[in-house]
Amino acid sequence: MIELRPAAVADIPALMELWELAAENDSRPADSSAKVEALIARDPAACTVAVTPEGRVVGSLISGWDGWRAHLYRLAVHPDVRRHGLARRLLTHAETRLVGLGADRIDAMVLEGNDLGQALWKDSGYESQPDWRRWVRPVG
Repeated sequence: MIELRPAAVADIPALMELWELAAENDSRPADSSAKVEALIARDPAACTVAVTPEGRVVGSLISGWDGWRAHLYRLAVHPDVRRHGLARRLLTHAETRLVGLGADRIDAMVLEGNDLGQALWKDSGYESQPDWRRWVRPVG
């Protein structure tokens, strides 16, 4: 059985490998071990990993909460274990965490060309907001 648990600093190299292989990496800044470590230090439960009994990290989801809004990031499932409900388990786990913190709305950013991701979010009850546009400004 694949276990869901908070990511630890020791998981960061495996997370970076998973995200390189299985996550959306277009149109975004590169991941950084230092930033993941800072996230874990600031909010130890924010990054959930899915781990096999052998200790292999095969899934992840970051559930960010700023006290006002809830955001989901870096949903990734290793191709070897897809189609077994792991993404939905990660999503349910994150939603439970965020609702427990006080969230009444959760959002996720998904690239337009990510058909697999679009299908998961739609099937999970999420709706696209065509009246919103995301604005970004790199500062680093």
